[in-house]
Amino acid sequence: MKYLITIIGPTAIGKTSLSILVANHFNCEIVSCDSRQFFKEMTIGTAVPSTTELAAAPHHFIQNKSILENYTVGDFEKEAVAKIDELFLTNDYAVLVGGSGLYVNALLKGFDEFPEIDLSVRESVNANYEKLGIAFLQEQLRKGDPEYFEKITAENPQTLLNPQRMMRFVEVCIGSGQPYSSFLNQKKNSRSFTPILIGLEAERSIMYNRINQRVNIMIKEGLLAEAKALYPNKEMNALQTVGFRELFSYFDGDFTLEFAVEEIKKNTRRFAKRQLTWFKRYENTKWFDYETPYQDIFSYIKSKIYNS
Repeated sequence: MKYLITIIGPTAIGKTSLSILVANHFNCEIVSCDSRQFFKEMTIGTAVPSTTELAAAPHHFIQNKSILENYTVGDFEKEAVAKIDELFLTNDYAVLVGGSGLYVNALLKGFDEFPEIDLSVRESVNANYEKLGIAFLQEQLRKGDPEYFEKITAENPQTLLNPQRMMRFVEVCIGSGQPYSSFLNQKKNSRSFTPILIGLEAERSIMYNRINQRVNIMIKEGLLAEAKALYPNKEMNALQTVGFRELFSYFDGDFTLEFAVEEIKKNTRRFAKRQLTWFKRYENTKWFDYETPYQDIFSYIKSKIYNS
């Protein structure tokens, strides 16, 4: 039997450190599932593992794409499943780590099958977005799939501001004549592995303090210069993310630098809260305090292996 040891939790909680310890203990490799760390142009602002951390265990899907590429969760699912199957040819274990819930979900459960959409529909939706803005997409989704619109509004409102995802929702509604959500939660592809889910958490005040400290470190390490270099590409989907968006507003003259940094902290805290809400819905997850001795976590993983 093959086991995918999956480490989830909010940002800045210590997932990277734990994943390396687990990989070394079980002599296996790490598959990253952080949708912001895929991109080679983004290092500081995405908290990519350090050179020392990357050397401590083999990693996959770290800075392997460019922000100029159109890389979707469906693309990741196909590539990551293929990589994991390859790893399992010579090992019974692999580690999956990351805070991108949609990507973790796609890998563990499979991705929903959507109908092929006529290219003319896609071009029409894109043209209307270019002319009318994000409000057009929001209204089209509200009309075409009111239940899903309400669900996003309540659970992940930032998605409503993501043009790429919103255009996808709308083009499926228009192109199929059915609500986007009607294609969700179908029978998923079978997987060749058994997942063992480990969650890391902390008291909210501790979690927020760790986030604030991480942002301060990012600023000291040169986040401002990294964001400045990426500013000409600020409309790219990969850059519609916390840490860059706020600094782009500073470069535009809309924020002071001090205010932009505080906004990064605030928005990262909100993001972490949403991450926890998402991951807490995962069944069969064993949650550990971030300061739990690693040997206790190793023991739990071994108990799941031996009792399966």
